[in-house]
Amino acid sequence: MKSTEVKRFAALYERHLKLLKLQGKSESTINAYSRAVRRIKGHYDCCPDKLTKKQLEDYFGDLIQSHSWSTVKLDRLGLMFFWKHVLELDWQWLDMVKPPKVKSIPDILTPTEVARLICATKKLRYRVFLLATYSMGLRLTEALSLEVGDIDRDRKLIHIRRGKGHKDRMVPLPDRTLQALRILWSKHRHPRLLFPNTKGSMKTIQQATTHMNIGGTQNAMKVVVRECNIKKKSLFIPFVIPSQHISLNAA
Repeated sequence: MKSTEVKRFAALYERHLKLLKLQGKSESTINAYSRAVRRIKGHYDCCPDKLTKKQLEDYFGDLIQSHSWSTVKLDRLGLMFFWKHVLELDWQWLDMVKPPKVKSIPDILTPTEVARLICATKKLRYRVFLLATYSMGLRLTEALSLEVGDIDRDRKLIHIRRGKGHKDRMVPLPDRTLQALRILWSKHRHPRLLFPNTKGSMKTIQQATTHMNIGGTQNAMKVVVRECNIKKKSLFIPFVIPSQHISLNAA
């Protein structure tokens, strides 16, 4: 890209991020919509504001061949937002990109499979993370965002902040999960985060301002799933895990 295009794209991209935040979009939505803009910019190596309808049609034609429909749908929504709110241009042409409506029954992990995953996880932080996520039925981002102040030890509850739909809720906290969180916290003693970013020394961890990276956490889970030879594609989980002993010794 020419330097003028690079500057123009940078300005448009920053406005894209700003407007997404102003509309109160979640972090995952902001990441997905922003990735859509970066992807099409990289595909044509130019600022997207000058693309023709034919180029956009060709782009989605290629995207459908190389990516899942869920990715196509997210990219469509992200570019619709970019065209409508950032470029302030007509975006109705994107209506022609219509992912098929598919209703499928999700794979659900059995209690035994959940226990196998947790026991097979070598690193303590991931082991406790899996236990917390599975035992309380949390989404990955909800578990990663947990803070020390969210735990109500007396009532055996944990405060989930800004969950789906930006709603707070209280979730029962099993004794085993509380014990595991205590063990993990005793290792890093971060003043606020239960799952702080672990890069650097122990002192650096205590000063971390962000939680563990979601991508790294997902990759760790995939490795364990593969090692346990679990073939299920989407890992939906039960809300109750086995009462059998799950080792929490640091690895």
